[in-house]
Amino acid sequence: MNRTLSTTFAALALAAALPALAQSPGGTLGKIRDAGEIRLGHREVSVPFSYLDDQQKPIGFAMDLCAKVVDAVKAELKLPAVQVKLQPVQLSNQIPLIQNGTIDIVCGPATNTLERQKVVAFSNTYFVSSIRAVVRKDSAVKTFEDLAGKPVAFTAASTSIALLTAREQDKKFQVNKVLSPDHAASFLTLTTGRTEAFVMDDILLASLVAGSNNPAGWRLVDDALRVEPYGLIVRKDDPAFKALVDRTLAALYKSGEFTRLYNKWFMSPIPPKGVNLNFPMTPSLKEALDSPNDRGV
Repeated sequence: MNRTLSTTFAALALAAALPALAQSPGGTLGKIRDAGEIRLGHREVSVPFSYLDDQQKPIGFAMDLCAKVVDAVKAELKLPAVQVKLQPVQLSNQIPLIQNGTIDIVCGPATNTLERQKVVAFSNTYFVSSIRAVVRKDSAVKTFEDLAGKPVAFTAASTSIALLTAREQDKKFQVNKVLSPDHAASFLTLTTGRTEAFVMDDILLASLVAGSNNPAGWRLVDDALRVEPYGLIVRKDDPAFKALVDRTLAALYKSGEFTRLYNKWFMSPIPPKGVNLNFPMTPSLKEALDSPNDRGV
């Protein structure tokens, strides 16, 4: 009799516990809960998204968005003491570091491409750029075809390399590609005369020009290779964490906080030099925010 009752009570207790176990977060949220920390990947020279200030502290628009994600994670897990660990990343290693668990989210400019979606996931779009070239103000270059036979700077692993290669093949011309590890190094090849142009996302080019010693000496060509959506990179096949990130971004936009943060980084003087990029929201970005999506290119 007692054994039967004990068995019954044990079964009831297990049945009651199963829903709680089923709801226990797995994936990235479970990893954060178990470790008591979230790991943010950040860039060091990608103004104004993710870069180091004069105190070597990571700051920027994407860093502010990720700070809101961290707050949402704490609320979701009911763990106010979650620690934030910061890990520098570059274009070439940000995806491998997500895949192997070194970082949980990339807080920087990352183009959402169909190719990258094969191995990682992206948040809904939070910025839209276009691939253009920066040249000297007195340069005769007006289109990418004008760069035929000239040395052109690229940042290693950037989508701009394949895009210009496709244009070269289509229009039957060729440039001399000069690769550098980061955007600052690529821009340096231009400012020191080693290259004739630097091809990259227009907002990143605009930020490099604005922060240079002679902003008036450079211009962006009107020709564009492609319009590109940016998303925060997260692990693939982890819908719970991606949904949390997307909900956070949507709530920021609905409340007006997203616009406030945008104006802080794109329409106001920013550290460390107090440069104002004066880069208003484009129609493409407003459309992406009004109709949230994670479509890649």
